[in-house]
Amino acid sequence: MASKDLSFPRSQGEVSRQAHCDLPEGTFERELGREGFFGPATQMYHAHPPTGWLNWSGPLRPRCFDLNRLEEANGFFWDAPVILHNASVKLRQWRCAAKMDHLVRNADGDELLFIHHGTGALFCDYGHLDYAAGDYIVIPRSTMWRMEPDAATTLLAIECSGGAYRLPDRGMVGHQAQFDRGMLDTPQIDDAFRAQQDENEWLVHIKRRDELSRVHYPFNPLDAVGWQGDLSPVRINVKDIRPLMSHRYHLPPSAHTTWVGNRFVICTFLPRPFEQDPGALKVPYFHNNDDYDEVLFYHAGDFFSRDNIDAGMLTWHPCGFTHGPHPKALRNMFEQKKPMTDEIAVMLDTRDPLEMGEAAARVEWDGYAQSWRATDGPVRPPKIPRKAAE
Repeated sequence: MASKDLSFPRSQGEVSRQAHCDLPEGTFERELGREGFFGPATQMYHAHPPTGWLNWSGPLRPRCFDLNRLEEANGFFWDAPVILHNASVKLRQWRCAAKMDHLVRNADGDELLFIHHGTGALFCDYGHLDYAAGDYIVIPRSTMWRMEPDAATTLLAIECSGGAYRLPDRGMVGHQAQFDRGMLDTPQIDDAFRAQQDENEWLVHIKRRDELSRVHYPFNPLDAVGWQGDLSPVRINVKDIRPLMSHRYHLPPSAHTTWVGNRFVICTFLPRPFEQDPGALKVPYFHNNDDYDEVLFYHAGDFFSRDNIDAGMLTWHPCGFTHGPHPKALRNMFEQKKPMTDEIAVMLDTRDPLEMGEAAARVEWDGYAQSWRATDGPVRPPKIPRKAAE
């Protein structure tokens, strides 16, 4: 017999009737949630910031990595250092400065490329795609491809190991929400694609079960003259994604889901107006995401909920502890100095625990767990604007 969730809403003590809005005076809100903001949840109201710890020890601590400090570019994609990984996903950073003279093929799963810096062209079985900073490019499993940068290119590569990327279910907002599927660009068999075809010897490096095989061809195997079907690489730029917004309520990160993988999701945080309701939180709320590890790559802009974070850095919050905005951001929890956020970031949430790669350990900011400590006195919640309190 199927059972129901152990879920029955109750309240105790001083609470807000609406989560993330009109907090009891002098309190900080913390959400304890299951299933990545989709399952049962409780809002706690605390007298102190839930991240007001003195110190950390042990492997669960929040971590930050400055990927800008990784090694210089190399031309071989499979040498890209693994930053974080588990059985379902691998996150790498790759820097490519020169035209690839070979092809690569991932037989372990779909590959998602996020272009952090650079411009150029991608050639694959299906044709030619230009790319630029802010592009997502989904490459289906076992597609052969290579890149020709016009400018040195830095990208994140997120492998969906043993699975395929899908679009999220948009539910009642409809499948045109965030972006219409007609916005997805596909490779073209154009003059640039035909011009790269030749009769020279080409080498294809195929990864399967994390081991490499090599296939030599006496011609360029990217020699298609046409194709039709519903399987293809796709490209969309972050400027073409229109984030969901609510002027009276701070939406959870899950509302910004862009891609769904095998036991993980990828979300995109983009510039948007701050909430206008005086009593609505205008920073991410403290929360326990007790079923997912959370990873955030900072692409561009002013990361309003974090201190000392620059573009090209990546944070990892393993599940099992409370996290939320830094003290300086928390002082603006109800009133912001600017009308809009100014950030572009890529979030990876994984259902299974992540492991850290050797490359990440070399560029870790060891003091990140201490960055929640207020240096100019204890943080007190600002008073809720009178209009909301009434």
